Amino acid sequence: MNSKKIVTTSAASTPLFFDHIAIGAKSLGEGAAYVRECLEVEMPPGGQHPRMGTHNLLMSLGPASFLEVIAIDPSASNPTEPRWYNLDSFRGPPRILTWIVGTRSIQQEVAALDGLAGNVAEVSRGSLTWKISVPPDGSLPLDGAFPTLLQWPSGDHVAARMSDCGCRLQSLQVTHPNAGKITRWLGNRLEGECIKVADGPFKIRAEFKTTHGIKTLT
Repeated sequence: MNSKKIVTTSAASTPLFFDHIAIGAKSLGEGAAYVRECLEVEMPPGGQHPRMGTHNLLMSLGPASFLEVIAIDPSASNPTEPRWYNLDSFRGPPRILTWIVGTRSIQQEVAALDGLAGNVAEVSRGSLTWKISVPPDGSLPLDGAFPTLLQWPSGDHVAARMSDCGCRLQSLQVTHPNAGKITRWLGNRLEGECIKVADGPFKIRAEFKTTHGIKTLT
């Protein structure tokens, strides 16, 4: 378990925003098949991340949130650093890796977490560049229960440019034995009422309202 403490700074008063859910897979084909089976939708293509050697599928969940399937890009050069989302060690069937929270002050947030979130990296997909928290070894903080932090450039949210397949997040349930670390950091800053964090064995479960009814991803 990560023993890093959370340091209180001025970031504690800044708002946080649910941004997206990342599903990991050994290939985008496997990830697309998993989403197709669970949600009965076809995930549209996203793009490549040259720094990390990965690529993705993307689907809007509304004006400011989305669903992502991410995998190692077999056509990309190997990165000079560990890949994000612990993808270098990914094994097994597709699954939710973690959830991602947006902030307008990622440097302050990461500093306040005293190493728990990792470092701030600048990454890109096509012409889009953003900042995201990535531990030096590419691991997922608290197994993925602790969210990755992200700061988009100013302007319209990137989800507004993604395909909308009619899915909307109804609830995101995150459990972990050290859930207190997450809830203390979040405080009352996270906008939206569909995110629930609680003590328990590690698990991330997301429910979506779709044109075929309520569907679930884990």
